[in-house]
Amino acid sequence: MNHDTPLSPLPLSHLCEVQRRVLSTAQLRAHGISPARITSQCLPGGPWQSLLPGVFLLHPGPPTSEERLHGALLYAGRTAVPAEGEPQGVPAAGLYGEAMVTGLAALALHRFSSAPPLLSLDRIDVLVPRTRRLRSTGCVRLVRAHTLPRPEKITGVPVAPVPRALADAVAQLTEANAVRRLLTEAVSGGHCEAVAVLKELNRARLLSRPHVVNAVDSLLAEARAVAEQRLYDLVRTHGLPDPLWNVDLRLPGGPHLGGVDAYWPEQAVALELDTRAPRQDDDALWSESVRKREQLERLGITVVHIMPRRLRESPEQQATVVRTALMAAPDRDPAAYVVVLPR
Repeated sequence: MNHDTPLSPLPLSHLCEVQRRVLSTAQLRAHGISPARITSQCLPGGPWQSLLPGVFLLHPGPPTSEERLHGALLYAGRTAVPAEGEPQGVPAAGLYGEAMVTGLAALALHRFSSAPPLLSLDRIDVLVPRTRRLRSTGCVRLVRAHTLPRPEKITGVPVAPVPRALADAVAQLTEANAVRRLLTEAVSGGHCEAVAVLKELNRARLLSRPHVVNAVDSLLAEARAVAEQRLYDLVRTHGLPDPLWNVDLRLPGGPHLGGVDAYWPEQAVALELDTRAPRQDDDALWSESVRKREQLERLGITVVHIMPRRLRESPEQQATVVRTALMAAPDRDPAAYVVVLPR
């Protein structure tokens, strides 16, 4: 607040510095500032300015990126101004209600290097309930949802999780390279798993767009590369015996049994990374995976399936699963002889 700000009957100590510089009509009235005083302060050359409908910037200079974010959330999450005699102050739902930053602005807050800086964005996407009766205006673009995700707090700002923010960003982008960079960074940067991104893209009906389909292929390739690297690290870090990596299994002179990501021939243990994606052919892929597993197990080969997410979240537990399968080998009947070929 600057020296032009009127004294308030309510303290501002509960607000952070940026929140003291951007206030809504309801907040100003709760601090004893009349509508007439608000109007006079926002006249040309005055100390304040209108940032968005019902949201005011309490200094004459251009807003910072933090002030724009705060103002956008105040606008999207605002409640009706209380009438005379009604209780005033911050609503029980908080300053922003259910509103949260999404899209490219959210990805910038999640520290995506491929997302534009906040100050360069013309629009800030804000996710709100479908029933919110507001319109996009100024620097705010409202994105409506039937069901809102649980927001994450970044520097005190409610932000949509990465998969949802990605889907909302991709929905506005038409440049294939920009979409590909965002999707691959989500996985390579360790922000989330590919399957979570694909579920959100599928929910938003974006997987039919050609430039998104091409980006998804890059996403899946990056996800597999990251998962394979985590698997290599798991074997090395937890002292597991070295397997044969990325091999095909065949019966001698017989049919192809399928490829596996790692195989321990002495223990007859195969490991597969489950990197299937929720796409239209998912049922067919799942059926093929089940068929391969059943065929290998009929031959006495133990098949361990690991989700990439588990490698990231609980590597010690996954190492224990693999080690248990290897240690149990002497107690099983000998497996059939199979030919191992590089894949």
